[in-house]
Amino acid sequence: MPDQTPGRPDQGGYDFARIESKWQRRWDEDQPYRTATYSDKPPYYALEFFPYPSGDGLSVGHFRNYIPVDAFARYKRMRGFEVLHPMGWDAFGLPAEQDAIDKGRHPAESIIEYAANYRRQLKLVGCGYDWDREINSSHPDYYRWTQWIFLQLFRRGLAYRAEKRQWWCDTCGALADEEVLADGKCWRGHSNVYRKPLRQWFFRIRAYADRLLEDLDQVDWPESTKRMQVNWIGRSTGADVIFETEAGHQLSVYTTRPDTLYGATFMVLAPEHPLLEELTAPAQSQAVGEYVDRALRTSEIERATAEREKTGVFTGSFAINPVNDEKIPIWVADYVLASYGSGAIMAVPAHDQRDFDFAERFDLPIPVVIEPPGWDGQPLAEAYVGEGRLINSGSHSGLDSDSAIAAVTADLEARGRGSAAVNYRLRDWLISRQRYWGCPIPIVHCEECGQVPVPEEELPVLLPPLEDFRPDPELGSPLERARDWVATSCPQCGGPARRETDTLGGFACSSWYFLRFITPDFESGPVEPNAEKRWMPVDLYVGGAEHSVMHLLYARFWNKVLYDAGHVSSPEPFKALRHQGMMLAEDGWVNLEQAKLAGGRISARVSEGFDVYSNPSGEERDFLYHAPAKAEFELRGDPVGDWAPIRSGKMSKSLGNVVTPDSVVERYGADSLRGYEMFMAPLEGTLPWSESGLNGITRFYRRLLRLISGEPEFPERGPQPLDRASGQARRIAHRAIAKCSEDIEQLRFNTMLANGLMEPVNELLAIWSQELADSPAGAEVKDILVRLLAPVAPHLAEELWEMLGNSASVVGASWPEADPALLRSESVTVVVQVNGRVRDRMDAPAGLAEDEALAAALELPNVKVHLDGKAVRKVIYVPERLLNLVVG
Repeated sequence: MPDQTPGRPDQGGYDFARIESKWQRRWDEDQPYRTATYSDKPPYYALEFFPYPSGDGLSVGHFRNYIPVDAFARYKRMRGFEVLHPMGWDAFGLPAEQDAIDKGRHPAESIIEYAANYRRQLKLVGCGYDWDREINSSHPDYYRWTQWIFLQLFRRGLAYRAEKRQWWCDTCGALADEEVLADGKCWRGHSNVYRKPLRQWFFRIRAYADRLLEDLDQVDWPESTKRMQVNWIGRSTGADVIFETEAGHQLSVYTTRPDTLYGATFMVLAPEHPLLEELTAPAQSQAVGEYVDRALRTSEIERATAEREKTGVFTGSFAINPVNDEKIPIWVADYVLASYGSGAIMAVPAHDQRDFDFAERFDLPIPVVIEPPGWDGQPLAEAYVGEGRLINSGSHSGLDSDSAIAAVTADLEARGRGSAAVNYRLRDWLISRQRYWGCPIPIVHCEECGQVPVPEEELPVLLPPLEDFRPDPELGSPLERARDWVATSCPQCGGPARRETDTLGGFACSSWYFLRFITPDFESGPVEPNAEKRWMPVDLYVGGAEHSVMHLLYARFWNKVLYDAGHVSSPEPFKALRHQGMMLAEDGWVNLEQAKLAGGRISARVSEGFDVYSNPSGEERDFLYHAPAKAEFELRGDPVGDWAPIRSGKMSKSLGNVVTPDSVVERYGADSLRGYEMFMAPLEGTLPWSESGLNGITRFYRRLLRLISGEPEFPERGPQPLDRASGQARRIAHRAIAKCSEDIEQLRFNTMLANGLMEPVNELLAIWSQELADSPAGAEVKDILVRLLAPVAPHLAEELWEMLGNSASVVGASWPEADPALLRSESVTVVVQVNGRVRDRMDAPAGLAEDEALAAALELPNVKVHLDGKAVRKVIYVPERLLNLVVG
């Protein structure tokens, strides 16, 4: 497979480069995408997830989000809405800082360069943003209000500092629980993750858990995303039970099944439990300590995996079961999490599978206290986790589970040994980071006054310039190096104080940016109140499903806090949410001489430095990309000679298979890229990139260009009356309006293009003639087609719109309205009955009158047979559906 440099395909007279450069210059001059904060038009707010600008620039995969939302925003403008469609940069945070460290540049410099490149690429593809509203989260004008919102939380008791055992990454610093993945790595992919005691800032998001659950009913979101939020919050009802230890300690245990309490035969503490050291007998101290060290290096997600083998160590201590006074051993095991309940569980092995597995592993008793259906009294092969009738449960035996839960809880409350309780999986949000490139936390620490907020009039607390901003696990935050900045005076007493040197994690900046877009220059608050009432909540929010928990949960929390404080008008920030699918790399070929096949697996593990070629359909020249060491590719067929066909998987810089919009636009044009991104799959679909698919979009544009310009290839056919051709053409065009309108409203751009534009254009070309093109009907049809094209291919639509004699931009044109009369079928099937029984069916023109329908029915052979010369006494006619002849 030779290395060939791709060239620009023949565009057949479609000079996209001239057209697109012409209209992008015009848009820069005329600014048609500016949004009036206040106008007589109804508002519509369309927004994509806040992007982080990287030095790699955008790939065609990123435009799976940006292009469809841009098309939808254009459609809404044509529908008469004042559309707010802004763009800005999530510029603070670890990625920008790490990039700066790697390249020896300050992040403040690189972010400006990267954002400019993103802006250029978005303009290149024709995305119509209001660039007057562009924001950058690392600019003081923006993070001034991030700090202001922090102070609102602090004053409401929702921001606090505490020492906890926290996840730590030597690269990233402190991590929230949700930033640690199941494989023990951090969410940025670093494997050096462990727990250590840290004094950190937290937000009391747990205080909003119920509202975060309940208000999901107010939003139009994918059910899968709602379920992820519900599961992450993890609300459950049960009881807090107090177990006394032999040494006099009290261990609080949360359980959702107090009806099983009589079956608790041991207790298990999380490795992080604060009383573990005190409860560990001297003889067990070394074994427990070694076990805890290992457990603290394992992620909570991995520890909670049901299939994972159970491990643990006996502490040497015992507790007393409060319902039967039996002495039970206390163990430590990593399948119990400090983040759930109190970090201790009562283990009921007969009725919890994890406890069952643990009990079997360590030969602990497994008494049955809930009778399984059809149980023969023999030892259980696995835990019975359902509800049922209590047995072996003292005075509560014979009760059903529901009654027992209430009765056991009431008994515990009466004896001071427990109470009804609600628990959440959700933990408070760790927000501080020991990193430089982030929003400074506006708090000073004074020995006399404690934690003191910086006065609002002194905001923003500016991030000091640092030459050496590398993280240092021993130093803590790199801001400790800025000694003159750290040393300050207390705003309350005037004495010496220290600035907080932790910075806010990047999710703080992205938890409110949608508000700043509304009035980015407002000087008296994060958003101008009246404008906020007009525009919020966001009507359509589109982004990746990978943010279904963190970003969306945090943004909802901040918005609710601002709502409670009277700063915003809606309890939910995003009315409708949709996720775009992932763009995979293009299928290609791997050279077997340079690849090492993985034994018995349908993948190829390849060595560094070999070449992977893509050969889509054989129509275009091959293009080359480079695969790094240890890249894996799924085989998609049998080898051919020295080459094997592969599926490349995710489009990623690390795999060397990224396709840039620049390269595609150069060869095919921006409108072809736009059309293909929407045509290739539903918005939420995941699929591989295929450059060959761009040819079909380009061919469609050429056909449409010829039709509008008056140079179509007229079909060879006999003469057709103009009135008939005109009527047919208008019906095709108006059905296209209906189809396009319906599909765009549902974000079904793939079927909008295929069935709402391509198919109608093909039908029109089949009946098109110069006479029809020059007629009023032809003019109407051309006008409709250009308007329908405008959201998808705005550059070509502008050119065609001008070609039709319009001087104003198509951006400001109205969306066409379908004539209901033209949406009806040209012919219908009428069921013909004689005395109520179906005797025949006939195809008839739409709108057939009753007398015409009767005359046609009387000529049907099967109707004549059943009339048999009898007189028709009554005619019942349901237009276009049914004709019933009553005879006698």
